[in-house]
Amino acid sequence: MNTLHLAYIAFGSNMGKRKETIIQAMKKMREKEMNFLKISTFYETKPYGVTEQNDFMNCVAEVETTFTPVSLLDELLEIEKSLGRVRKKRWGPRTIDLDIIFYDNKIVNFADLVIPHPDMQNRLFVLEPLNEIAPNYVHPFFHKKVSEMLRELKEVSV
Repeated sequence: MNTLHLAYIAFGSNMGKRKETIIQAMKKMREKEMNFLKISTFYETKPYGVTEQNDFMNCVAEVETTFTPVSLLDELLEIEKSLGRVRKKRWGPRTIDLDIIFYDNKIVNFADLVIPHPDMQNRLFVLEPLNEIAPNYVHPFFHKKVSEMLRELKEVSV
């Protein structure tokens, strides 16, 4: 029996039919036997980093998976590619972006994979939908609840 792990995945899209592309990514994840437990509302957000581009559609999902963190990343990258993601410019426009925010309570630090996501605490477009589905989830490195991180970010963003 494979062990089930809990992962939080952030979805983002700002090219083409954004919401439909995110839904397609979710369908592909289900086909790979990732089980969705919770999905946040869809949020329309301003771009982060490079601001001269279209607004994003974002959401976060709580997913059960048997994949290891590295295998999960590989599967998500394959889904991105199948949906037309081309990595040209950091923080540039994208058909789909799938980020692992949390994986169980693990801290992972590899060259091409860092969990928890290293910049999530600075991103309203991650914290707002994440807070909707997991406000009491405790960040394993900062030891703060998602709701606390969101409140703190909103305080400095004013």
